[in-house]
Formats: sequence, structure tokens, C-alpha cells
Amino acid sequence: MLSSDKLNILKSQGRKIFPAKAGDDDLGPLTLLPGTWKNLPSLPGRGWNMIALPFAGPPPNPLNYRLLVNQYNEELSFTLVDKAVPNRGIKKNGVAVESDQFVVALDYEQSINQIAADDFPKSGEAGKPGLAIHHEPGLWLYLTNEVTKDLDIARLATIPHGDSVLALGKSNRLKGTPTIFDVNGLPEGVNQDLNNPYLAPYKHFHDNLFQNLFDPVSPNDLLKAANQGVNIVRTTELAVDTTTPTGGIVNIPFIVKQANAVSMRATFWIQELAEKDINGNPKLRLQYSQVVMLDFFPRRDGLPGLISWPHVSINTLEKEVTKNS
Repeated sequence: MLSSDKLNILKSQGRKIFPAKAGDDDLGPLTLLPGTWKNLPSLPGRGWNMIALPFAGPPPNPLNYRLLVNQYNEELSFTLVDKAVPNRGIKKNGVAVESDQFVVALDYEQSINQIAADDFPKSGEAGKPGLAIHHEPGLWLYLTNEVTKDLDIARLATIPHGDSVLALGKSNRLKGTPTIFDVNGLPEGVNQDLNNPYLAPYKHFHDNLFQNLFDPVSPNDLLKAANQGVNIVRTTELAVDTTTPTGGIVNIPFIVKQANAVSMRATFWIQELAEKDINGNPKLRLQYSQVVMLDFFPRRDGLPGLISWPHVSINTLEKEVTKNS
């Protein structure tokens, strides 16, 4: 949380929208985000995506789904900041007292282009290299005061498929390399033994790693591998989740009926390296792991409800830097 002195300064300035600058302490845990992050030549093709999709396919196809995997390059830019968005409120303790919240907001825009793709069973719809497969505008918020349950950050996203996302969470400042957690890429609500015929698409890519690298069973292994031999001095962790109180995902009717996106959790690790950039500052990297759960088809373990299918996206990006004049 910001100090009372800093809050008073922001309040006196009022709302201001202008190009964001990295290193601005007013941005709190978001301070290193402004600018553009890419899969630069030093980190090409580090983006990986997997998603299970309803698929009738040519008969016989008893599974009625296919597993799609993608390798991609990404550009993620943070361009504008509003330092003092006021949320008005009062506290009543005999006498009403102003109790406003001030929010720092960063715009972001994410663009993803496919390098390679494959699916199983084969659909003919995986797409060619160079295909633009995702565009996402949104906001990252830093809740400077009046926080609830230590939730000091939020991410708002709008997805062209017809999804609106609000995820809240906590920031953390760490020394050294972050601990990348494991992610189970297998669907929940089925027997997860890979010899289960229903998991044939997952077994296919587990036995035949996509691009000889990506395993849908344990996708975060590639994030861990990307950190080997890298001297990371400090890490800012941004972890958000739609299952926190007041968070959630709202979808258009077709998505709700066919493959409902019910939750999203994502962790971003902003890393300051011992290695210096062309201006003599710490080189910056950004890693993330995101899991969206899609619900479709009845569970196959005897319990009520639908199978939950993990839609996993991971990447390791580098901050684009230009030489100071």
C-alpha cells in the first residue's frame, strides 16, 4: 500500500492519463511493466498454448474432442497509466467520513502469432505458421489503499471470443529466481491414467512431444527450463485469480452452452537479471503461467457436473530496450 503522504499527492493531482514510464514508483508492483515485452531473437518461440476443444470429427470419433497445441511469439505492451482513479466511499463511525480508494491503472494489449500448431485427432484446422491467434486488450490495476483481504492487484481482460474477465490477487517481491509451480494439464473429472483411452490426445503429445519440447501433462516444465543458467536477482510476482470474491468470467451464450470458461488463474513473474541491458540497467524478463478452466461434457468419474479442461498458456518474454541518447 502507498503511504498516506503519497496518497495525498496522488489525490491532489487528480486523474491524469499519459504515457507510462517504467521505474515510476507510483505504480507500485506494476512499476516495471510499462513498455513492450516480446519474444526477441534471444528468446524466440517460448510461448506455448494447449486447449481441448469440442470436435465431432469424421466418424467414428467417440471422444468428441481434440487437443490443440500451439507454439507462438508474443508482443505484450503497456502504454498508458492513470494514477488516481477515485472510487468514492464513506465510513460511518457515528459521523460519516470520506473513505475513497485510489487506483493506479495500466492499459495493456497482447498480440500472439503462431509459429507452429498441431492437434489430435487431426482436424485440418490447426492453422499455418504466422497466423494471428489471439488479441487481448485489458487493464492491470494497483489498488493503492482500502484493500480487502490484502488483494492489491487486479487484471481486467476482454477476449474477442466473447469473454470478460476480472481477476484479483496479491503482489509479492522476492529475492532471486522464482519457484515455478507445477501445472497438471489433464482434465478434471476423468481417470487421469494416460492409458485411459479417453485421454488418447494427451497421451499422443506426451509420447510425441510437440516440437520435441512441449508436454501437455506438465507444461510449466518449459518455464523452469528457461530459468536454468539465468542469474535472476529480484522477482516481482503478480498472482491473480477469478475465483476470489467479486472476481469472475462472463461469457456470451454460445460459449456458456458449448465450452464454458468458468475460471482463470495467472501468475506473472517480472525478473530483474544480473545481466545489464544496452543502457547499463538490469535486463528484464517476464514469465507467466495462465490456466483457464473450460467446462464441457459430463464427468466420467461418477460425480455430477462437467469435465473441467485446462486451457494452459505459458511464455518467457524479454523487455524491449532502445539505446538512450
